[in-house]
Parts: sequence; structure tokens; C-alpha cells
Amino acid sequence: MSKAETILQGAMQEFLAKGYSAASMDRVAAAAVVSKATVYSHFGDKETLFKALVAQMAQQRMRSILSRLDYSLDPRLAMRQLFMEGMDDCCKNPEFHDFQRILIGESGRFPDLAKTFVIHMSKPGIESLTRYFERSSVFNFPDPEAISRIVVGAIVHFGMTQYVMHGKEIIPMESDRLVDALELLLFNN
Repeated sequence: MSKAETILQGAMQEFLAKGYSAASMDRVAAAAVVSKATVYSHFGDKETLFKALVAQMAQQRMRSILSRLDYSLDPRLAMRQLFMEGMDDCCKNPEFHDFQRILIGESGRFPDLAKTFVIHMSKPGIESLTRYFERSSVFNFPDPEAISRIVVGAIVHFGMTQYVMHGKEIIPMESDRLVDALELLLFNN
């Protein structure tokens, strides 16, 4: 593992424990078992470090989801697989939920941090799904990008309300129900 990866792991521990504002580069260095000078030489400042962490997490999540999309499958099966992967990814990772809370909480004061997440996660997901809809002969959407945003938005909203915002007991819903509804949206047009 590279020094930068070690520092990012230490940074994740620190940001999850203290939040962005209260996190310190000293504690990041201690968690990563490197010197403070090493942290600064790799990332320069706390904002750059947090942006690198956001970018890394978003890119890993997108690669994980999109790499499992099998374009050779029948589109109905491929979409169901993608939806299930997306639901699993957004719903079964408490560390990611905690990280989203920090990111959302800091987005008002530090909009560039949130933009980094959108650039590396939301944008590639929407673009990939849009390309899939455009290339497949099964779909004939007048606006594939808008449909992609609806699909991604539904999955993100589900994860946010059920897990990030602790709404699972207030507005419970099984993920299969949402996946079934998305299938109906896409294949009964």
C-alpha cells in the first residue's frame, strides 16, 4: 500500500470520528502512522486531503457498481442487476452512511467538497446509465439522461431516507419493491 493510501485510510478514521471541521492533520498522521510532514507533502492541506478521500471513495463505489454490470445480459436482467448492486451499495455500508452525513453537513460551508462527490460519483453513474439507454435497442426514451437521473435519484433517495437519515422505521420499504417499480418504469414505456 502506498503512503498516500495509508494516509487516506488514517484520514477516513479521523474524519469519521471527528467530522471535517474538528479533524486534525496531527491525528490523521497518527492514525496513518506517518509524520505530519508526510501528510502535508502528499496532500498540502486538510481540504485537499478530504477532497482526495471523497474522490477515492466515490470512484471505488462507482467502479464497484458499474464493473458488475453485464452488458451481454438481456437488458431487463442487466438493469435489475445494476439496481440491486446500487441498492446494496447504498444501503449496506454504515461507514459510507457516516461519510455521507459528514459530507452533507459540511457542504454549506465547503461546497467544493460536495462538488467533488458529484463529479466522481453522481456524474459518472448518470453518464454510464445514459449511454447504456442510448445504445440499447430496447429503450426508446426521448430523454435518456432524464430517465437516468430519475433512476439514480430513486436509489439515492432510498438510501438517504432509509439509512443516512435513519428513516427506516418511519417510512419503511423493502429495496425489492423499489427495484420492481424501477423495472416497470423502464420496461413498460
